Amino acid sequence: MLAGTSLVFTLLYALPAGIISALNRNKWIDYLLRVASFVGVSMPSFWLGLVLIYIFGLKLGLVPIASSRVTPIGVILPAVTLAVVVGSKYMRQVRLVILEEMQKDYVIGARARGVSEMKILFGHILPNAVLPLITILGVVIGWLLGGVAVIEMVFSWPGLGNMAVYAITMRDYPLIEGFVLWVALAYMCINALVDASYILLDPRLKRERA
Repeated sequence: MLAGTSLVFTLLYALPAGIISALNRNKWIDYLLRVASFVGVSMPSFWLGLVLIYIFGLKLGLVPIASSRVTPIGVILPAVTLAVVVGSKYMRQVRLVILEEMQKDYVIGARARGVSEMKILFGHILPNAVLPLITILGVVIGWLLGGVAVIEMVFSWPGLGNMAVYAITMRDYPLIEGFVLWVALAYMCINALVDASYILLDPRLKRERA
C-alpha cells in the first residue's frame, strides 16, 4: 500500500516537472524546478517526515500520529515523504532523457518541417524516451517494495522495513533471511517485467529479435 501510493505520487510529481523543466531549459521555471529537485534530493527523509508530522499531525490534526493501523489517511504523509525524495531524483532523470531526445536529428527535422512542439513531444519524444524512463522506474519500484525502514519507523508504519529492523534488533535470523530473499525476488521480478515491457513499448525490438 505504501509503495503503490508513493509510486503514484512520484509519477504525478516527477513526470510533469521533468518535462516542463526540459521544455523550458535555462528559463526561470527550469531553474525553479531544478532548485526544488536539489532541495528534495538533499533533504534528509526522516527530517522531512518529522516536519510533516509536526505540521499536519500535531498542529493541524489532519492525520493520526504514531498509529500502527493501516488506513488510507495514514498512508498519505509517508507516501508524500517518499515521493518528495524519490520524485526529485526521478525528475532529474526525466529532464535529462527528454533533453537528450530533443537534441536528436529527428526532432530537428520535425521542427524544420513545421510540426508543432506538442505533436513533437507526444508523438515523437515521449515514445522514444519511455524505455530509459521505464528502466529507472523499475529500480524505484524495487526499492519501494523492499521497504523503507527509516520512513516506516518515523511514521510507525507496519511495513517490511520496520519488520527488518525489528528482526535485526531481536537477532531473528530466519526472518532476516526471508527479508533478503524477498528483496532479491522483488528486484528480479521487476527487472523481468521491465525487460518484457520493452518489446511491448517498442515494436522495433521485437522485429530485431525475430
